[in-house]
Amino acid sequence: MGAMKKSFDKLRTKVYIIHGWSYSIEKWDELVTILKKKGIDAKVLKVPGLIYPIEKPWTINDYVSWLSRELKNEKEVVLVGHSNGGRIAMAFVKKHANKVLRLILIDSAGVYHNNLPIKIKRFLFGTSAKIGKNITSSERFKKILYKLARSNDYNKADLVMKKTMVNLIESDKSRNFESIKVPTAIIWGRDDTTTSLADGKLLNREIKGSKLIVIKNAKHSPQFSHPHEVTDIILRNL
Repeated sequence: MGAMKKSFDKLRTKVYIIHGWSYSIEKWDELVTILKKKGIDAKVLKVPGLIYPIEKPWTINDYVSWLSRELKNEKEVVLVGHSNGGRIAMAFVKKHANKVLRLILIDSAGVYHNNLPIKIKRFLFGTSAKIGKNITSSERFKKILYKLARSNDYNKADLVMKKTMVNLIESDKSRNFESIKVPTAIIWGRDDTTTSLADGKLLNREIKGSKLIVIKNAKHSPQFSHPHEVTDIILRNL
């Protein structure tokens, strides 16, 4: 039977959550607690390089291999990916669709852009610590650049993760979203200024049979600002 005909049993199937570019997963506790009260076995995976260090820069293929190891003892799972976690989840599904019953994306990264803020972000991460010496010694100017690039994560990233981010952004060039064949729900905050709603609409167009659910008055992380609403959406789409 095809992926679209797979059945879901909440008592047997596990939900694995891949968080975004964050150095802590504590904010996920409320959503996980609500899901468990609804009878859903949910677990937030600890993304390498963010929750614990890695020795060298990773590519998207490294993250796919990592996720494959995490799920090696599972037959069929539900994947929930937020922001950069959505990028990883989509890359995994393209290679291991047989492992995934449902894919749920929340304000996902993965759509390639080449506008000015993204160019600045790639430049910042690519030049790493040299940015201050090569351009200016002014902390104020650097802060303006970081703000333009929406690179609040830049200040916390070490050299390995700066290069890792460049690798991940570059991987977006070969998006191939139409190859995603598992049932997919796309949740998006209407007021997201990090990954725009236009990205969600593009994913919805290119992932055949996917559903796009927009949450009003929500930004980039509706799972934190609207946990009950996001939980209800996840349950409706299992």
